[in-house]
Amino acid sequence: MSQPRRALAHPLRSRIVAHLRIDGAATGAELARVLETNTGVISYHLRVLEAAGLVEDTGLGNAKTRVWAIAEDDDEFDAPLDDDEEATDRWLDHDYVDHFAERAHRWIDEQDDWAPIWQESCGLRDSAVLATEEQFVAYLAELDELNERYRRIGAGSPGARRMALFFAPYPVDPPR
Repeated sequence: MSQPRRALAHPLRSRIVAHLRIDGAATGAELARVLETNTGVISYHLRVLEAAGLVEDTGLGNAKTRVWAIAEDDDEFDAPLDDDEEATDRWLDHDYVDHFAERAHRWIDEQDDWAPIWQESCGLRDSAVLATEEQFVAYLAELDELNERYRRIGAGSPGARRMALFFAPYPVDPPR
């Protein structure tokens, strides 16, 4: 099994990566507070993730504090999978859905604390698309381009807020 997959096959490490991907760089103490554990445990898991090439020290910390961020994408995830890696990937997919559900539940519980425009714009949505395989691949590429275009559009604006978008397309009709 590849080292990144092995590293992610632990619930806390997958949560660390998810937090850094969505919320940005953080110190071990910040991660411990958000993930409700202690800094020693976080430090250990960050070293495992660093050794696997999934996170890196940004160099923004000081002698006592390191600031961690997601490392560049690892091409090792594109390699063919053996049975153990397929099982790990399936577990990671389920864990990701669980993580999304936790965040969605949190938004539902906390949305009343936000201004009406955020309450109206955010939340759960679903829709359907009828497309061929090629059309759907093009649709996803356009969504990725749109997301990339808006990724940092609010930088420097006082009212800007980071938003997380979870997208889980799946077929409705049975396979042919």
